[in-house]
Amino acid sequence: MLEFDAMLNDRAQLLLKTLVERFISDGQPMGSRALLQYSGLDVSPATIRNVMADLEEMGLIRSPHTSSGRIPTALAYRMFIDTMLVTKPLDNARVQQMEHQLQPDNPSRLITQASNILSELTHYTGVVATGKRSAITVRQIDFLRLGEKRVLLIIVMPDGEVENRVLLMERDYSQSQLTEAGNFLNQNYIGCSFSQIREKLRGELQQLHQDMSALMSVALAAGDAAQAKQTDDYVISGEHNLLHVADLSTDMNQLRGLFDLFEKKTELLQLMEAGRRGHGIHIFVGSESGLASLEGCSVITAPYTADGNVIGTLAVIGPKRMNYEHIVPIVDITARLLGNALSTTHNS
Repeated sequence: MLEFDAMLNDRAQLLLKTLVERFISDGQPMGSRALLQYSGLDVSPATIRNVMADLEEMGLIRSPHTSSGRIPTALAYRMFIDTMLVTKPLDNARVQQMEHQLQPDNPSRLITQASNILSELTHYTGVVATGKRSAITVRQIDFLRLGEKRVLLIIVMPDGEVENRVLLMERDYSQSQLTEAGNFLNQNYIGCSFSQIREKLRGELQQLHQDMSALMSVALAAGDAAQAKQTDDYVISGEHNLLHVADLSTDMNQLRGLFDLFEKKTELLQLMEAGRRGHGIHIFVGSESGLASLEGCSVITAPYTADGNVIGTLAVIGPKRMNYEHIVPIVDITARLLGNALSTTHNS
C-alpha cells in the first residue's frame, strides 16, 4: 500500500479521499464535475478526468455498468483506512451511556450486552467472541426429579450463571436419591471442573451403588457439554440489520452466505481469532478476510482484555461502504469498556 501512497501526489490523494468519503455518505458514483466541486480544487475538469483515469488504471476506482461516474474499489478502501482515515472520538455522554449498559454483574450477560451495543450503535452486526478459556469450575450441582426416568441437572458456575440439562435415565430415581447424589458432589468436588470431577470419581464410582454410578456418569457427560458451550463461543447481534443494507440486500446469494457463516460459526471464529492476535483495531476489507461470504463486507475487530490478559475479540460486520470514522471508535471503546467490566467482575 505504501507504494500506491508514494505514487499518488497530494492532488490525487485528495481526490481519492473525497470520492471515498462521498461514496460512503451517499452511495452514488461520482463524475469528474461533482468530484471537482466537493474537493474544492482550483483545476479544470479535464485535469480531474486525467487523475481519475490514473486512479482507475491503478485499480483504486472503477466504473459500474449503470453510470459514467466512479466508485472506490476494495483497494481504495484499504488505502483510505491506512493513510487517510481520521476517526471522530465519541462524546463523553455516549461513552457513559455505553458504560452504564455494561453492568459487571455477570460475565455471560456482559458479552451479550457488548454485542447488542455494537449492533445498536452501528446498525450493523455485532459479534463478541469469548475465546478459548481454561475449564470452568463448578460452584454447585443439584438434581431435580422431573418425572419417571427424567432428571434436571442444575449447574451453578462461579459467576452465578446457571446451566440446566435434562437427563434421560435408564431407571427412575426418587428425589431423596437425587438429593443424596447432589450433596455427595457438592461436599467433595465443588471448585473442580467436570473433567477433574470425572478423574477423581474414577476410583470411587466402584464404591458407589450401581444405580448412583449410572446417574453420575450421565451427569458428568452433560456437564462436559455445558462447559464446552461456555468456553468457546461467540454472541452475535443484529444479523437482521444486514437485510436493510442496500449494498448487501440486493444480492441474495451473498446474504445466504453471510447467514450461513453466522450459523456455522467455525470460519467466523477463526477470523475473530486472527483479530485477537493483532494489537488494537484491525480492519478486514472484502477478500482480506479470506472468506468468500464476506467479499462485500468489512469487518472491524478489536481484542478485549481483563486484568491485562487478552481473553476475546469483538467485531462489527457491515458493508465496505461503512462510516469507518464513526464505527472504529465504537469498536475501540466497547472493547475497552467490556474489558474494564470483566476485570471488575473477576475481582469482585
